[in-house]
Amino acid sequence: MSSSKKRSNCPISSSLDVWGDKWSLLIVRDLMFKKQSTYGDFLKSDEKIATNILASRLLMLEENGIISKQDHPDSKAKVLYKLTEKGINLLPLLIEINLWAEKYSEIPESQKIILNAVKKDKVGFIKAKIEELKREVL
Repeated sequence: MSSSKKRSNCPISSSLDVWGDKWSLLIVRDLMFKKQSTYGDFLKSDEKIATNILASRLLMLEENGIISKQDHPDSKAKVLYKLTEKGINLLPLLIEINLWAEKYSEIPESQKIILNAVKKDKVGFIKAKIEELKREVL
């Protein structure tokens, strides 16, 4: 875990210290669902994250064991970011956020298709997606 100071011993507060800002969760989302894995890939995201924020969040996620950096097979100037097992285990949280958003927000049709599959068999969907993500890490 990062050397950052915890605000309290509350599990929600402690968790938010690790992944609680919107940019960090969007980076995790991109690694889970969009397969984006280089610094440049994250910059192309629809949300238009600033370079200084991106660098800060990638470092924080790495220090907290949510993501890891690997050499890029095609370029010495690039690195690949991958979810760690700890990061992959955020999947159920992201699923629940998506289900909540579907109730209260307009979401794209592509998300509705995924959420329909989740609603049919949430446990099975999460299990299959976690297995898929773990295969990608290896």
